[in-house]
Amino acid sequence: MERPSDQEAPMSGGMRPAVVERLGERIRAARQELDLSVGALAEASEVSRRMLTQIELGQANPSVAILDRIAAGLGTTFAALIGVGADDAPDGVEIWSTDSGSWAVLLGAVDTDALSVETWKWKLVGEDCYEGGSGIALPGIMHHVIEGALEIDDADGLQVIESGGSARIASPGPYRYRARDAQAAVFFSVALLPRPGRGRAGVEAR
Repeated sequence: MERPSDQEAPMSGGMRPAVVERLGERIRAARQELDLSVGALAEASEVSRRMLTQIELGQANPSVAILDRIAAGLGTTFAALIGVGADDAPDGVEIWSTDSGSWAVLLGAVDTDALSVETWKWKLVGEDCYEGGSGIALPGIMHHVIEGALEIDDADGLQVIESGGSARIASPGPYRYRARDAQAAVFFSVALLPRPGRGRAGVEAR
């Protein structure tokens, strides 16, 4: 995803501590199983050694974009690292949240050799926003709004999806989700993500 620096994308809220701890343990275990040093994985994923060490120790709150890069360096996906797959319960895993009550839940994921398909459910309230993306071309992210109205701001401009409507992000680069007029928006997103081989970081964040 042109990748941003190894900092969390500016957004309201952050990844849940239990999720961060689980991811750190799984990343370390996967790295050791592949007999990769921290330096080797840092080079493969284009994530700094310092950031990678902090993530493995559960001392950082990384963006999903950074975790996508690490997963690609390990030859896997973010969903696989978090332990979400096609056979999981429909309530999913809450990945991101804010003190105001916004959240993002990864409901499930299906992987093939070339593609990962992730299904997410989101709620954004008030002034909260989520910023993601940055990079390579990808098949796209589909959105369907079930409550309120969602604003998506990306390289193609601002689009508003009303309740009951659907739209797609297809261009690479950063994007921002927020509820229109600082109200509330509930929506689903389905992200189609290319799966590079190990050492070929470069997949799109949610």
